[in-house]
Amino acid sequence: MSLNRTIEIDGVVLHLANPLRDGPEWVGQREVLLQLLAGWSCFSERDLPLNPRLLGKPGVGKTTLACAAARELGLDIHIVQATMDTRPEDLLVTPVLEPGGGIRYMASPLVTAMVRGGACILDEGNRMSERSWASLAPLLDHRRSVDSVVAGITVHAHRDFRFVTTMNEDASTYEVPEYIHSRLMPRIVIDFPDEEEEREIIAAQVPDLETEVLEYVALFLRAAHVADLRYTVRDGINIARYAMKVLARGEAPGVSEAFDSALVLALGAEEAAPFRFPDS
Repeated sequence: MSLNRTIEIDGVVLHLANPLRDGPEWVGQREVLLQLLAGWSCFSERDLPLNPRLLGKPGVGKTTLACAAARELGLDIHIVQATMDTRPEDLLVTPVLEPGGGIRYMASPLVTAMVRGGACILDEGNRMSERSWASLAPLLDHRRSVDSVVAGITVHAHRDFRFVTTMNEDASTYEVPEYIHSRLMPRIVIDFPDEEEEREIIAAQVPDLETEVLEYVALFLRAAHVADLRYTVRDGINIARYAMKVLARGEAPGVSEAFDSALVLALGAEEAAPFRFPDS
């Protein structure tokens, strides 16, 4: 499908960002997907979608869930990666120099989603400062708009626009101000998938995965969860992929040795020790 690459607002031409082309499928935990879709729904012509926040440990699939909800609604997906250095202009409109010396205004993925009626996922939103959140305050209430000081324009959101932010539960984050928290509803918590769902996720994300490798990785994740360690299905996917690469290159005599090699290189020898085979 061909998309318009520019849009003019109050005489200012914005160059739009490209949507995400593909991504992993959401497996299991249908309930949290339905919770997000409910938050994005409208019960009347005058109703507006909510702006959910997805909470959970890194690697439990928050971004994947948001992408799945957008795909279910047939919306283009635009992702903004938040960091402590994210500025308001990074979220909205950034000026760049053109070869001829003029100024070109580049719309962020967020603004692109607003004008095209897509979905914007603000990833790891609680890594962002209050100043940047403040620039989004009018977007997250009934006004559904943002003001770009750089371009001197107000951008209004298409009715189909949807917003969600993910937030990690760790120490390297900011406290989100209360006036923003009250705009980020509902609060959807994503926990570790159950064992069978973890197996399905890993198998879906690692093509041609050997069954024995999958079994070892599933056992590792279950043990890590019981011990309340930070490892998630994302770690399992990476360990499984590396173990398969070791096997494909013939660098290990068998699956257990390939798994051990992947475990040590992924976690480090000390952290991997409790999960390794006794004779390794």
